[in-house]
Amino acid sequence: MTDAREKLLDLIRTKAVVHGRVTLSSGQEADYYVDLRRITLDGEAAPLVGQVMNALVADLEFDAVGGLTMGADPVATAMVHARAAAGGRLDAFVVRKAEKAHGLQQRIEGPSIVGRRVLVVEDTSTTGGSPLAAVEACREAGAEVVAVAVIADRGSRAEERVREAGLDYRAAYSLGDLGLE
Repeated sequence: MTDAREKLLDLIRTKAVVHGRVTLSSGQEADYYVDLRRITLDGEAAPLVGQVMNALVADLEFDAVGGLTMGADPVATAMVHARAAAGGRLDAFVVRKAEKAHGLQQRIEGPSIVGRRVLVVEDTSTTGGSPLAAVEACREAGAEVVAVAVIADRGSRAEERVREAGLDYRAAYSLGDLGLE
């Protein structure tokens, strides 16, 4: 797994780290942006995302993975494909930011997570707001959330807030790994 981890780290550093003043979804300002959609939607990098994230949580028992749309969607999908390629099975789900007003009016799309052990994922997190919103929706839907896992932790308060919510928090890479500390 070290090769996949190192290759993905190199791709993140070269393709996803953008320098310049930006406002993050948390409302905080930063001098750089880690645009992981450049990685999770990249044909070379996405398979590595699945391998690295599955390795990160290999000791946990869960059978579905997902999170708040949009950051979590390609992460979950990459994990599903990597797990299948390794001979395993994993379902994915999508948590909408708000319940749909038409159709089945569901907040969570995909195979049912009622009564299932699930992993909430996100591409990157600063304050933990997006994954915690997904955790709340999953719990309301009747799932047992086992942990939160992100590709890159921006090092602010995400881990602290997720742990305060009683959950394990895992990050494949830190700001130090990305050369941003």
